[in-house]
Amino acid sequence: MKKIAGVLVISLLSACASQTTQPTEVDDYSTSGYNGSSSGSGADSSAYGSSGSGFYPLNDPSSILSQRSVYFDYDSFSVKGEYRDIVIAHANFLRDNPNAQVILQGNTDDRGSREYNLALGQRRADSVKNIMTLSGARNAQIEAVSFGEEKPRAYGSGESAWSQNRRTDIVYRGE
Repeated sequence: MKKIAGVLVISLLSACASQTTQPTEVDDYSTSGYNGSSSGSGADSSAYGSSGSGFYPLNDPSSILSQRSVYFDYDSFSVKGEYRDIVIAHANFLRDNPNAQVILQGNTDDRGSREYNLALGQRRADSVKNIMTLSGARNAQIEAVSFGEEKPRAYGSGESAWSQNRRTDIVYRGE
């Protein structure tokens, strides 16, 4: 009986993982400058990765690029409208800096089985990746991984902790 239940769980998870939907449209948000200025491209490739030289928008608190988390509703992997500007700004940065690479780390709260949470975390990371690639970033610049419930930002039970853990973090390589 345990073997049958195990096979059913694996079948269910594989079926869920194969039905990830991709966004069909991306709104054209105006992100003329990474720091909100309209001074052109905002950043050049030479500024990426050099900690002391020139304009470095990834760590500028006034830049949208300093925002690195996309939060999700319970049991959902749809990127909410309020986070699309952040995702698109990072996609534009990747497009303009071909040497930059990110890891999208999908996370969940601690409700649900370990297997389910790993699958949901992967779908969350993949949904952010889909928007980024549709917005101009190259697929080779983006790696989407799932941590499931293993990397909580907040501990405890209750909506205030759970809502902080339902997220995808955008982590640049080399930072």
